[in-house]
Amino acid sequence: MKNQIRKVLIVGGGSAGWMTAAYLHQALNREGMPPRVEVTLVESPDIPRISVGEATIPSMRHLLAVIGIDELDFMKATDATFKQSIKYVNWEHNNNTFYHHPFGRNRRQPIDYAGLEWLASDRKIPFMETCSPQPIICEMGKSPLMMGKWDMGAPINYAYHMNAQKFADYLRDFIVPKGVNHIYANVTDIDMRDNGWIKTVHTDQAHQLEADLFVDCTGFRAKLIEEKMGVGFEDCSQWLLCDRAIAMHVPYDEHYPGMVRPYTTATALSNGWVWDIPMQSRRSLGYVHSSQYISEEDALKELLAYQGPGSEALEARTVHFKVGRREANWKGNCIAIGLSGGFIEPLESTGLYLSDLGAVMLAEHFPQTDEYMDAMAFRYNRILSNRFYEVLDFINLHYCLTKRTDTAFWREVQKPERITERLKAKFEYWKMKPPSQTDFEDQLYPGQNQQNSNPSVHMGDKRVPIDTAGLWNHESYECIMYGMHFDCQAYQDRFGEDRPKLNVHPQILHRLQQAHAKLPPHHVWLQQFVGMKNYPGNKTPKGWV
Repeated sequence: MKNQIRKVLIVGGGSAGWMTAAYLHQALNREGMPPRVEVTLVESPDIPRISVGEATIPSMRHLLAVIGIDELDFMKATDATFKQSIKYVNWEHNNNTFYHHPFGRNRRQPIDYAGLEWLASDRKIPFMETCSPQPIICEMGKSPLMMGKWDMGAPINYAYHMNAQKFADYLRDFIVPKGVNHIYANVTDIDMRDNGWIKTVHTDQAHQLEADLFVDCTGFRAKLIEEKMGVGFEDCSQWLLCDRAIAMHVPYDEHYPGMVRPYTTATALSNGWVWDIPMQSRRSLGYVHSSQYISEEDALKELLAYQGPGSEALEARTVHFKVGRREANWKGNCIAIGLSGGFIEPLESTGLYLSDLGAVMLAEHFPQTDEYMDAMAFRYNRILSNRFYEVLDFINLHYCLTKRTDTAFWREVQKPERITERLKAKFEYWKMKPPSQTDFEDQLYPGQNQQNSNPSVHMGDKRVPIDTAGLWNHESYECIMYGMHFDCQAYQDRFGEDRPKLNVHPQILHRLQQAHAKLPPHHVWLQQFVGMKNYPGNKTPKGWV
């Protein structure tokens, strides 16, 4: 078949639009091979951009590698820092206790009994500290990279914190010179083909932009996928009650905390939680909460109290959102990526990930001719819907395991009707045994409902969604469940009161010794390699100056 260059028009910029443009261009136009796509991105010069700090997951490193971006250049341009974990504070009880969900875990060979051994022990050591050195490395404030050549064995897994607006600008400046077309204009009209597909996008600058595929990155407006293609929205707020976020930036010039934490902090407050994302020049805070249980005024007071004295002068803004997804991410020749395709609160840093996934899957399922379009769309929609529900269930997990009763909000999220049916089935099964890898093989547990309550969600695919552990496997479930002491009383009854002490594995102890001696404080690495400013109050141990 003769090579035919396919035209892709992305409507909307921001992180989602520029991630998609850069990834498609670089993944499909490989050096030494005939080009496959011509990518054009049109974005409005009039729509205000939301600038927040974003936390990512390790998949971001794959996206950067495919695009061809140098890590240090990226970090310098986006105010980026390292992220090794999420620290959850006050989620089980409102008593300042915490646990970590790190990116790395030691797997014992030949069989990993970490979960069962912890349940059968006196549980005096937090679960994740028995199977990963990363929680303590995080509490030590260490970088995941050495100052020189790495000589500590297996590398430490990490992601990034960064300024999302700067990230979009950096991607634009990187990829436009490589061949992506960029147009500043407002979309005014859309022409349709006779078969219901999009034909042409018109702008206020007299453009008539034709393409084979149209990617909707217009955010919550969903200008193409909803307004023109008529794809509906599935509301999932029954399981995640939060619908607002009050966000602010805390500059280091006035509020430097003395270190740059190498992890994201998620602290539960009275009616939701606060993200705390450290970057090179400031921290990004956001109180994700439910407007049903707290007013915007009271939520702002709580956020200011979290930050402490002197924060009253900081600018804050409120973002409204609804948890849910499109009934199909891809219909006809239109694909929704980013907020136009759906939204789940960013408790596990999946905001940019879902845009990343949408771009990566589109490149993998790219239709070289129109006759392939429906088949590629069918598989794309199945993969994206499965991953959405996987994220939904995992975020739901954090809420429903709480034991807090201090507010109506925390009492409500524990009720059975606030837990997804898929998660309920997992819980019942995991009361019999700890989670294991094969639990995600086909996702059918005893007593699980196999009737899809909303077939339209899959546009004709009536199968129920399944959790393929594409993001979080049994180890991540164990982390959250045992971090919040899921079903521990039952195991206490089974093993008795006189349970043995649990010793930390020698491999973890050795790793911690290496980290103490060889890994620099996070801010020291940032100052050395990406030019972070040396703020007054830095707590730098001797030997790292």
